[in-house]
Amino acid sequence: MIKVAVWGTGMMGQGLLGFILDRPKDIDLVGAIVTNPAKEGRTVGELLGRDCDVTMTTDFAAVLAKKPDVVCICTQSNLDEITGQVEPSVSAGANVICIAERLSYPWASDPAWAEQFDALAKEHGVSILGTGVNPGFVLDALIVMWTSINLRIDRIEAQRVNDLSPFGPTVMKSQGVGTTVEQFNAGVADGSIVGHIGFQESINLIGRALGWKIDEIVETREPIITTVERSTPHVHVAPGDVCGCRHIGKGYMNGELKIELVHPQQIHPEMEGVNTGDYIKIIGDPNVNMVNAPEIPGGKGTYASTGNYIPLIGAAPPGIVTVVDMPLPRFWAPTL
Repeated sequence: MIKVAVWGTGMMGQGLLGFILDRPKDIDLVGAIVTNPAKEGRTVGELLGRDCDVTMTTDFAAVLAKKPDVVCICTQSNLDEITGQVEPSVSAGANVICIAERLSYPWASDPAWAEQFDALAKEHGVSILGTGVNPGFVLDALIVMWTSINLRIDRIEAQRVNDLSPFGPTVMKSQGVGTTVEQFNAGVADGSIVGHIGFQESINLIGRALGWKIDEIVETREPIITTVERSTPHVHVAPGDVCGCRHIGKGYMNGELKIELVHPQQIHPEMEGVNTGDYIKIIGDPNVNMVNAPEIPGGKGTYASTGNYIPLIGAAPPGIVTVVDMPLPRFWAPTL
């Protein structure tokens, strides 16, 4: 059995814990580390409404002392936010699988951080992997897999159209949902409206896999303006205001556009006839035109990806590895 600890018990952590409990003959859940003190002392069973007596705790040192083979970190997005979780896990001799978008290719946002933690993981003989549905699959790993049937590639275009309606207030603020156009533009300018986190990472992952030296990445964020009234439990959007963000990332090599990724995210896109989905075009020989509709659910895809990498991470080389370095992932069927 693989000894696993989960760090973070929000929506993603709870989904991953359910994945783990579905595999009682394969995984030994040795701990659940919480960042919210209000959960201290409760059991995973109470949290999920399932049979599990593992107690949730903020005492990560006590959990890491149980020597998990893998620590799955389901907390935040940025490298500085996960440093205090990755460092003690690696130092305890555990492999790390983490859903932080920046960790999917950390050299893109902080090369010094990446080199430091690559060296730390190698020192302790363990691996660090960033994964998720996007980045980590739809707009990078899946594209790379499709290129295996190409004789020539001229350019890659991909788009993920999704519905933000299930998400909470933090996501709404980061996408500018509910703002005026003026407020949206001001938020983009001051960095409070970020759109999608991951284009730098995904474009670099594709370039790395294909041997393309991407020398410039340009990102733009545009407001999606509604003509009808839209609402969720967390936000109300009047006609003429912003219901989402159309984020575009373009990767260039020697001045030539090689990769274009588009991610329009909005609440209730169906109210104006927009269907969700994942789309990949590879212009080359042969051309590829992949369509998956509706979208792959972001939450389920992220914690499933994390769980399905658990049996693969132990054989990975020490250091920071990416999804394009790993074996082809696949569904991990529970032992009956």
